[in-house]
Amino acid sequence: MSDFFDALEARDPREREAALMAALPRQVAHAQAHSAAMREILQGVDAAGVTSRAALARLPVTRKHELFERQKALRAQDPFGGFAAVVRGPLMPRVYSSPGPIYEPEGTQRDYWRSARALYAAGFRAGDLVHNAFSYHMTPGAFIMESGAHAVGCTVFPAGTGQTEQQLQAIAELKPDAYTGTPSFLRILVEKALEMGSDIASLKKGLVGGEAFPPSLRDWFTAHGMDIYQSYATADLGLVAYETTAREGLVLDEGVIVEIVRPGTGDPVPEGEVGELVVTSLNPAYPLVRFGTGDLSAVLAGPCPTGRTNTRIKGWLGRADQTTKIRGMFVHPSQVADIARRFPEVVKARLVVSGEMASDQMTLKVEASSMPQGLDARIGEAIRDVTKLRGQVELLAPGTLPNDGKVIEDARSYK
Repeated sequence: MSDFFDALEARDPREREAALMAALPRQVAHAQAHSAAMREILQGVDAAGVTSRAALARLPVTRKHELFERQKALRAQDPFGGFAAVVRGPLMPRVYSSPGPIYEPEGTQRDYWRSARALYAAGFRAGDLVHNAFSYHMTPGAFIMESGAHAVGCTVFPAGTGQTEQQLQAIAELKPDAYTGTPSFLRILVEKALEMGSDIASLKKGLVGGEAFPPSLRDWFTAHGMDIYQSYATADLGLVAYETTAREGLVLDEGVIVEIVRPGTGDPVPEGEVGELVVTSLNPAYPLVRFGTGDLSAVLAGPCPTGRTNTRIKGWLGRADQTTKIRGMFVHPSQVADIARRFPEVVKARLVVSGEMASDQMTLKVEASSMPQGLDARIGEAIRDVTKLRGQVELLAPGTLPNDGKVIEDARSYK
């Protein structure tokens, strides 16, 4: 097992799916019993019946803005908004704050955020010294990486952010093997080291997160002698997916159930289609069921060439919340989905807003499996009914619209 952090990464996919579907009803029941918010959201749901992805897809999606709104409404009674399944004390060693503010609890499980697999895939090994440049101030980023590094057997230098020259001195003298932090700060460190003549040659590998990590930047690090990989994690969910030496997408972590849904809905999309990443966490301390991340991604076909057998995703492809103001009215992706659901002929829909500010033009481009006479007029009536705005309708053959996850495209001129 030297190539993998644990045997779970190389399981037969059927064995993994059976294990996840066996864990799912237990987690739904646990969420209903121990999380007041999830109990309300999942009211009337028979947990014992949620044993398949089809059953999971029938449950409501809770998006990040809804989590924040619940927390804000209950600040005086419960700053977690009823989502935490543990209380302050020995079972909650830390509390974190993310922008909003949104408050997240930490539980007591070893490698609570499950980042060890990502670090191991990036080449981190027992005995390595890790220069951890994620912020230790309020947010959990630094602790996500630190707990995983400890699980791998690494020693951690808590560098945090800022104080570039002092960090370079520590790197030169401690000679860490690996870096964790944002890719932008690592670039700052490298450029400053080149300017000052600092010795950072010991840094040969790294795991980055928190920002987009384009191939051009990865190649820049490679040219400077560093093998850097990316992770996808959130403060709410911990690790969701991680890059491997294959450099072909991100492999899903073993502790989450991931769906890709059409933005504005909870409806799963076909494999390969871009949609919103929705995650069910198997974390008992913070049991989020169908949590909408607001991030776009898509499933990649086939297994990872490294031998890891879990599903792969393409990585971060943008944001799913495409709410747009048109002629003074907000139009949401969920409204476009509502229009599309009214017509069985509609395969896919995309609202395109064009023109100049104060002179908006709205066109609903619709892929249709068939085009009976008057379909465009009936869809136009539905647009007015749902959005209270008038819009044109353009009927298209299936497969015409781009596969980029966009439900609302703002193509207006802002000059």
